[in-house]
Amino acid sequence: MFLRSLAVMAAMATGSAAMAQTAVPFALDWKFEGPSAPYFAAIDNGHFEANGLTVEITAGQGSLDAIPKVATGAFPVGFADINSLIKFLDQNPGAPVTAVMMIYDKPPFAVVGRKSLGIEAPADLQGKILGAPPPDGAWAQFPAFATANNLDMSTITVEPVGFPTREPMLAEGKVDAITGFSFSSYLNLVRLGVPEEDISTILMADHGLELYGNAIIVNTDYAAENPEIIKGFLTAVAAGWTDAIADPAGATASLMERNPAADAALEQRRLQLSIDANVVTDYTTANGMGMIDDGRMARALVQLAETYEFQNPPDSSLYFTDVYLPEGGFKLN
Repeated sequence: MFLRSLAVMAAMATGSAAMAQTAVPFALDWKFEGPSAPYFAAIDNGHFEANGLTVEITAGQGSLDAIPKVATGAFPVGFADINSLIKFLDQNPGAPVTAVMMIYDKPPFAVVGRKSLGIEAPADLQGKILGAPPPDGAWAQFPAFATANNLDMSTITVEPVGFPTREPMLAEGKVDAITGFSFSSYLNLVRLGVPEEDISTILMADHGLELYGNAIIVNTDYAAENPEIIKGFLTAVAAGWTDAIADPAGATASLMERNPAADAALEQRRLQLSIDANVVTDYTTANGMGMIDDGRMARALVQLAETYEFQNPPDSSLYFTDVYLPEGGFKLN
């Protein structure tokens, strides 16, 4: 009887622990590809569970996709381009959404070209044909990139292309360069058979663009009511990224469980490219992951204003808060 009572008490304790787990749906910006592996690693390695959370991740359809989902409260947290968030908040004043943790300290906005077509540096784009999908996040920043590099836009022929045809057109030589995310367009070209030594990746952040990239965003009403949940969520996300940096193959294995049709080797390379170019930077190494520099954000808003007419005076406090981050951000080692 005593042993049976212990068993019943243990079962009740286990049930109570399970009930204590808080479900937090998480909206991604894009498909289940390499750069999303750290979030799945955070699930499989128990980091969300350790913070009392059960997280279900939903794929997205682009940089803008998660913002209205979070602003309407359909999702409490998401992953989105902060520049798109800034524009959304300018057009929807008071919308309950803001960024709380910077992931891509350097945005993956890039111009990707082919050396055999004469593209190796920003100045090489003059007199060339640039393929750009109109809704593309990198294309949206191209005018500011052009200004920073003294490019004469009148000398560049811009060819509107679709997302599915962007890399194939460059592979076929129908355009000389394209705009896109560095880690996606590069590997898409490799998959199409373009020799890697012929691919040039011009990361806009290395050529005068001060903008930040994608960040974890939250519904501010939900976050205000559940600050410990948000803090726990961000702690788990940071742990997932730390795991992915230390063991990209292990994180990719977590991704493959959710997307078995993907090419594991390709997605691990995509993850590694995002780590090396966008996540682990001089700033995050010195200051921790998740934080932003106020001076850089001010300069970024000036650059955004070159291509976007603000309806209201820009206010960086509306777009990012560090109140849910530990002091000094999350260390990446």
